[in-house]
Amino acid sequence: MSDFAASLDRLLTQVRHWEEVRWAAPAGSGTKADLAYGLVQRLADLSAEAEGRAARAVPRMHDLVLPDQLRVVADDLLAAAPTEDVLAHATEAVNEVRSAV
Repeated sequence: MSDFAASLDRLLTQVRHWEEVRWAAPAGSGTKADLAYGLVQRLADLSAEAEGRAARAVPRMHDLVLPDQLRVVADDLLAAAPTEDVLAHATEAVNEVRSAV
């Protein structure tokens, strides 16, 4: 759990002060905001997996809300008492996005 929490905290420290223009910057096949939203959805999917329920689409909100969305879905994932394997996948996903943005 601590690896995931530390990785997420590093990412949030990196992006929480960004303004719209920074979120709109190109990254991969989209924007930095697209990558962050993809991570929001991935963490929500892993949370659903940990809870044994069907995954649902997370609403795409304004880019400036992405750090808050990341924190909420990460907290939901941790509250679901995920297995170490699920946490490892979550940590990897966070680290990939952090490297790309």
